[in-house]
Amino acid sequence: MADRDVAVSHDGVGHRARLRQKLAESGGDALHDHELIEYLLALAIPRRDTKPLAKALLREFGGIGGLMTADWQAIARVPGMGDTSIAAVKIVHATLLRMLRSEVAQRPVLASWQALLDYLRADMAYLPVERVRVLHLNSRNMLIRDEHMGDGSIDQAAIYTREVIRRAIDLGSSALILVHNHPSGSPEPSRQDIEITRQIAEAGKRLNIAVHDHIIIGSQGHSSLRAMGLL
Repeated sequence: MADRDVAVSHDGVGHRARLRQKLAESGGDALHDHELIEYLLALAIPRRDTKPLAKALLREFGGIGGLMTADWQAIARVPGMGDTSIAAVKIVHATLLRMLRSEVAQRPVLASWQALLDYLRADMAYLPVERVRVLHLNSRNMLIRDEHMGDGSIDQAAIYTREVIRRAIDLGSSALILVHNHPSGSPEPSRQDIEITRQIAEAGKRLNIAVHDHIIIGSQGHSSLRAMGLL
């Protein structure tokens, strides 16, 4: 039964103490991926052996990144996961995103490019469907709005030039960065990605709204249409 406490053996208690000691003395890098998740789950369901559950989660979602970005319902389908343990996973992910996003918000985006990529990767790289977002910047290239424009299917999400430009006008944006993910893992831009980027850039130019880039995020990395000479 999900989240039910199951007695932990004396050896299990000792194992958990050893994990805690490794964490205290050497930091998180000293723990394997499954040990990090195991200990996290142990905090939510302390009287249960969480090692098998941690390994099952990592198998199901392909690693920590996939687990952290999986939605609540998907995690709940894994036997043994209930609301308390799912909440533990999601609060860690939310905290990570909050920390990474603060790094982006504190400085001009173009001067903190790696921080932006780290944030987008943590949020979007392992999503099972395409997600489109637009980053709105002011005249100093500071982030004024990180806007989720919508989700699509496993291989396509719609982005409309008129909606993007109208929203930029509403917010008084001076520049935009377009972002979407590829659930396939490959960040290689499609012909449609290139075409819509150029359409939005051309529409923005008429209104003095610059399109700095279109970033495509995947589990295998990222692509920048600006860096590839496609914008």
